[in-house]
Amino acid sequence: MKKYTILQLIAALCLLLGGCQDVETVVPDVAAVGISSITATFEDGSGNFKGIVEEGKNEIIIVIPYYYPENTDNVMTMDKFTNMRMSASLADNVTISPALLYMDLTKENVVTVKNQRKESNRYIVKGEIRKSTACLLEEFNLPGLGISGVIDQDKKTVSLVSTDNIGEVLADVTLSYHATISPDPRTVALNYDEDVQLTVTAHDGVTRSVYTVQKRLPEKLNVGIRKGSVKELFIKKLNADLGITTANLTGGMAAIGKYIVLNTRAEKSIYIDAKTGEKVGEIDLGAITGNLINFNTTGDEAGNILICNLSPNDGANNKYFKIWKIAGVTGTPQELISYENTPQYELGRKFSVRGSVDGDAIITAPIVNTTAFARWTIVGGQVTSQTPEIVTVTGPTVWGLHCDVIYTSATDVNSDYFVVSYADNTAAWVNGATNVTRQKLDPLNTNFYCNTVDYVEFNKGKYMSYAWVNPWTWGDADRVFMLNVSSLANYTGAVATEWGWDSGNPVVEWASPYDGGVTGFGPKYIGQPANGNGTADVAFRVSDNGYYLYLYFMFTNGCIAGYQFDCIDL
Repeated sequence: MKKYTILQLIAALCLLLGGCQDVETVVPDVAAVGISSITATFEDGSGNFKGIVEEGKNEIIIVIPYYYPENTDNVMTMDKFTNMRMSASLADNVTISPALLYMDLTKENVVTVKNQRKESNRYIVKGEIRKSTACLLEEFNLPGLGISGVIDQDKKTVSLVSTDNIGEVLADVTLSYHATISPDPRTVALNYDEDVQLTVTAHDGVTRSVYTVQKRLPEKLNVGIRKGSVKELFIKKLNADLGITTANLTGGMAAIGKYIVLNTRAEKSIYIDAKTGEKVGEIDLGAITGNLINFNTTGDEAGNILICNLSPNDGANNKYFKIWKIAGVTGTPQELISYENTPQYELGRKFSVRGSVDGDAIITAPIVNTTAFARWTIVGGQVTSQTPEIVTVTGPTVWGLHCDVIYTSATDVNSDYFVVSYADNTAAWVNGATNVTRQKLDPLNTNFYCNTVDYVEFNKGKYMSYAWVNPWTWGDADRVFMLNVSSLANYTGAVATEWGWDSGNPVVEWASPYDGGVTGFGPKYIGQPANGNGTADVAFRVSDNGYYLYLYFMFTNGCIAGYQFDCIDL
């Protein structure tokens, strides 16, 4: 039976108790009826059951879902609808009688509507329980392979972006509430190297959608990230989920290929699956294990783990500043940099790498209580000098313990770079040729620290991310911002309000979810000790096929999280 919503009958709205309001232009032949909408709610105001008009009938059916709320298995029965509060919207100069107050929707309730022409129409208003017609395939994933399907609801296609053989595997799916799928890919391993058709049937048993799952490499956008493509991969608590029980000492991470490596001082590093966040294994650091030895970690673009000590504090290494390289999670530490820190620069609180230490790279380590950093270059896999260049930045105020620097190039020391530091508590875009700040964002609330940064180029777009860290038991912060830094002209203003709400600044491509401090990623939200050292980390990684960008971030004593973005042109 063909159905029309009551909104098709009239577009003008009027308050039920005689008050009128301006509305869209009314279609004359529809305006003759005069009802734009009618709604039923329970006596306490909950529920929101809409009415529809069926073609050729003077009946208004209040549709009641078979399950309510629809995401539950709570079956509705008509005896719950004997005393429903009714409301309606009417066109100008339209009346309805008797006045809508309460109705027993188990019965036929007769109302008379008089339109602007003083013509009367009688309607029967009644309730009817109906099963849902929703039949969407909302999510499709191959968890064993870390592949997330890209769903085009208009074309009813699911794209599996992969150049590898997939074979017969099980899938995870999310459907419309109470819908079914056939064949069920959750229980039947299907071969996704070939096109697969899946039929989603609504709860009513009649309404269906047929989806085609296909392995393919779709077109990319001309530049950058697809709007709305963000997907949460995981959120894991360092203590409860990953077994890191030592407080305040997990300060860095390395995003390398399939894994994220977490460094805890004086302990084995652990590594987790980069798609699921599940712990996979541990890395025994051997002789470089120590509170001031394996002080921090990062990862390069070739899958190498880099670990540094804290110099000159690390007496075990004669106050040298050292960086060790580990070739993936099965490698062993190899000394990469050994700098005789004669000037006694405090190095190692943070360090970053752009590029690959197996090829070309620029490594930076901020010097505490200055506006300078140490810089090493690697060309063809060889460190050009164990003694770094000391670069002084003009623009930022002197930073203390909290600073991080990342270059935009792996080969050009004159390329621009970003400095995130406290007490400026902002991110500075610096001219790499002159080392003078080009532009700074507005500072964030200085009760909390900005101290970690990463940069990536993805689908010809340029992105930077930094963290805002809460070291206290009060306040909020513990947020991460991902900025589109393709244009200096847009690099201005505030990324958040003083207390953390999104500012609406267009330079912000994405920001970690914030609900006003009810939930969050820092330790205060999960009952853990305050982040006494005020440490955190952020890291980007681009998928091998170039279709996905991953952003990972971690707050000490709190959580580590992973998010996925894509550049697929749907």
